[in-house]
Amino acid sequence: MHHQSNKSSFWYRNGLTLFFLFLFFITLIAQTLTGWKENNQQLQDIGGTSLSLSQYLRSGHFISATFENFQSEFLQMGMYVLLTVGLRQVGSAESKSLNEPEEVDREPKPSPDAPWPVKRGGIWLTLYSNSLSLCFIILFFISWGLHLYGSWIVHNNQQVLMHKPQDTLTQFLGEPTFWFETFQNWQSEFISIVSIVFLTVYLRQKGSPESKPVDAPHMETGK
Repeated sequence: MHHQSNKSSFWYRNGLTLFFLFLFFITLIAQTLTGWKENNQQLQDIGGTSLSLSQYLRSGHFISATFENFQSEFLQMGMYVLLTVGLRQVGSAESKSLNEPEEVDREPKPSPDAPWPVKRGGIWLTLYSNSLSLCFIILFFISWGLHLYGSWIVHNNQQVLMHKPQDTLTQFLGEPTFWFETFQNWQSEFISIVSIVFLTVYLRQKGSPESKPVDAPHMETGK
């Protein structure tokens, strides 16, 4: 009875989300504190004034550093969700079957327990049928815009301290700084997708839903 109650607890049912949310907040706090110190050192080196922690949280340095990583993660997940609809990798645990129909491809049918957009139908069903990828795409563009804004503010602050003219947002987009920050994140996300898709062909992790069963043949596609 005690074992059953543990499995029905809030912490057990939401353990995966809660664990990574905890890690997110811990690492975000660590990033904030170390970024604050680093930014103040840089400001002092070029004759600027140190920022308080509250000022730093509104600074371009913090905004850029935070959303530079967010946007690449949302891009990765959005593309992964969309491209796994149609693309295949033989033997991968992350791929749909090469030939057999999949449960995720069946047409949605209204039922008492179905989400309300399924019961409503029409445009609501269409939107809900693509809601996961749409959410990631929206989050990507919001994060991309905030990364751009933060990098632009940092750039112009440095221009002022070096007694150079500030750039408009359009001018800044024509310079390599923002795109270097962007592409160095994007390429790392793409290789991580390649890794999980390809390595699951040959490698296993017992008990993980991201792996095939340990005794599954290499060329068996899907889980």
